[in-house]
Amino acid sequence: MPEGRSRTLLWILIGGGAFFLFVLAVFSLVYLTLHAGTTDAAGFGSFGDRIGVVDLDGVILSPQPVVGQLKKFGDDSSIKAIILHVNSPGGGVAASEEIYREVKRLRDEKKKRVVVSIETVGASGAYYVASASNKIYADHGSIVGSIGVIAQWVNYGDLLKWAKLKDVVLKTGEFKDTGNPARDLTPVEQAYMQSLINNMYGQFVQAVADGRGLKVENVKAIADGKVWTGEQALSMKLIDEVGDFEAAVADTAKTVGIKGEPTLVRPEKDRRTVLDLLLGDVSQYLPTREKMLEQQVGFYFLWK
Repeated sequence: MPEGRSRTLLWILIGGGAFFLFVLAVFSLVYLTLHAGTTDAAGFGSFGDRIGVVDLDGVILSPQPVVGQLKKFGDDSSIKAIILHVNSPGGGVAASEEIYREVKRLRDEKKKRVVVSIETVGASGAYYVASASNKIYADHGSIVGSIGVIAQWVNYGDLLKWAKLKDVVLKTGEFKDTGNPARDLTPVEQAYMQSLINNMYGQFVQAVADGRGLKVENVKAIADGKVWTGEQALSMKLIDEVGDFEAAVADTAKTVGIKGEPTLVRPEKDRRTVLDLLLGDVSQYLPTREKMLEQQVGFYFLWK
């Protein structure tokens, strides 16, 4: 090989190696920068003066990741209390109930103090969850309450008739296609659906009564789906104190014996990069028949 060509090849290899190291350094720097604020969640930082913070944000469609985050903080002896930061109108009945049960377990079995701080909205299923905590804070103008159950769907039967389409259903029992959006409910089906809703409503009322130390009849008297401001909710004993998140932190720290400024610990977030999307499993982001079926009839502790 000619000497000039060998020298050119050598410089190409050196240049390529340097570029690779540069790119590696940039990616490492970006990674460390993104994770710089999560060291406390991984178990570092001050020991014994830590308060875990879990966000319950948006419509509750699944108990995860909230239940998992609560369990992790509940099992960590260095976490002296947990603040559930709520900004949610509620959501699915079963999902809300699972989070409620975990909060109640932490409070009653693990003896871990759980405090709820309601930001803009803490209604319906989100309030169901909050009722299991040791103490509830809300701002003066926060939306609180909406104790009730709703099932709602669109009846597109007339649209099918207009398009000259027919809905064909084969079933094994009278109630198997109850809630079919292509037709009206029969009187018997309506009574059946209402009985389910009434049962869930009773569970909601009982949970609030147990959690807030109120009589069932007193909760029923206000459990008509209405919402109130934080200021109104205080006089109704639906919350314990009017105050923002900082007030909840300060009071919680004092209650659990933390002196000085507590360290707030938040769960690590699952960050996804462009490379994750290109090389990883993206099925969760794509619509499937199962996800489409989830849009059918459901029961919700939801404020609309």
